Amino acid sequence: MKKVIIITGASSGIGKSIGNYLTEKGHIVYGTSRKPEKYPKSEFTLVKSDINKKSDILDLVNYVTANEGKIDVLINNAGVGYTGPVEESRIEDIESLFSTNFFGPIEMIKNTLPVMRKNNSGLIINITSIAGYIGLPFRGIFCASKSALEILTESLRSEIKDYGIKVVNVAPGDVKTDVVSRRIDSFNDKNSIYFKKYYKTWKSMNEDVEVGGIDPLKVSKLVLRIINKNNPKIHYIVGKPLQKFSIVLKKVLPDLVFEKILNKFNKL
Repeated sequence: MKKVIIITGASSGIGKSIGNYLTEKGHIVYGTSRKPEKYPKSEFTLVKSDINKKSDILDLVNYVTANEGKIDVLINNAGVGYTGPVEESRIEDIESLFSTNFFGPIEMIKNTLPVMRKNNSGLIINITSIAGYIGLPFRGIFCASKSALEILTESLRSEIKDYGIKVVNVAPGDVKTDVVSRRIDSFNDKNSIYFKKYYKTWKSMNEDVEVGGIDPLKVSKLVLRIINKNNPKIHYIVGKPLQKFSIVLKKVLPDLVFEKILNKFNKL
């Protein structure tokens, strides 16, 4: 069945890939972008909307509802990356990250739920990250933001289970996108005690995305499968085998053993 779908952060990366793929499959897609005029050839409708502005979110939901009469699926995809040691991270950068990665999705959910509840049906997909399962060095702030969204989903499912609305997480590993260019780098002090170790992991992070990342189409295909399920799972993980296996290792190994392996992998 043709569904009305909202995707935040849909002008590039994973969001654009999901939007194109779902449009190709016959769904009605509305994506958000802060500057939709930059993408005149978009295959689906891009709406000017900033995830950090409550008024923009309300206008977006009202616009889609006025045009389509319903919202079947919300995909909270908008997000930014972040690197830097916790001790030397600027609080304003941390607040900016959580505004996009956590508070923005909450506002989207709050404004979309009443529309879905009227139809007694709906699906919310929160795009999180494999990093939300593991405290990665020099990515702790980012990991915390995605972990927060993972846990929020579990709570929300129980609260709205009587209204026919499902909520799931999709946690990708490294994906070949332009995320590196949009990441908040909260650290550039060459005199810092952390700099040498940070720089090593920083180079590795970039290489993992640019060379070792999966095709975003893989995430898009998973999203379509979830949309077509009557009773989707809570958590979905998509990525390279080693990244997915790291979550299993964390569950089965003693904490200190896993920490030692993680530090060795990161050359710390």
